[in-house]
Amino acid sequence: MDAKERRGRLLEKLKTAEQPLTGTRLAKELGVSRQVIVTDFAILRAAGNVIYATPQGYLLPLVDSSKSIKATLACKHGQDELEEELSIIVDNGGKVLDVIVDHSLYGELKANLMLGSRREIGEFLHKLKDGKAEQLASITGGVHLHTIEIPNEEVLSKIKEELKGKGILMLS
Repeated sequence: MDAKERRGRLLEKLKTAEQPLTGTRLAKELGVSRQVIVTDFAILRAAGNVIYATPQGYLLPLVDSSKSIKATLACKHGQDELEEELSIIVDNGGKVLDVIVDHSLYGELKANLMLGSRREIGEFLHKLKDGKAEQLASITGGVHLHTIEIPNEEVLSKIKEELKGKGILMLS
């Protein structure tokens, strides 16, 4: 199959996927290297397709007709409080869509997280530890933003209250 056909198949696989698909899995299924998949997704994005690369794999944004809302939280904490921060958000019914930091040279840096459960948080933290990586906020002294998705303002207030009580929320 040629590159154009492979990219079409990648989009179809993402459209029908019930969970994120890893580059390794897609490469194996399509008989190419993981780097070819990474390049294909870069080309698909450049062509205007919205594709998220998350710690769990690639996915398309959900078109959700529910009445959920998005909010941005300004937070600050060390690596030892990361799990607590993420757990407060998901335990109260929120989903952590991303993390954003303001880098002194590059400006805004954003990483998609798409964490909506304790299991997903555990997998993320495991990858963080096994990869011997640091959280993105380590380059800004722990200061970062999260875009979260919540069902209503009441849930947002509860999340803010708990994060503030733990000294994580910077602004309310």
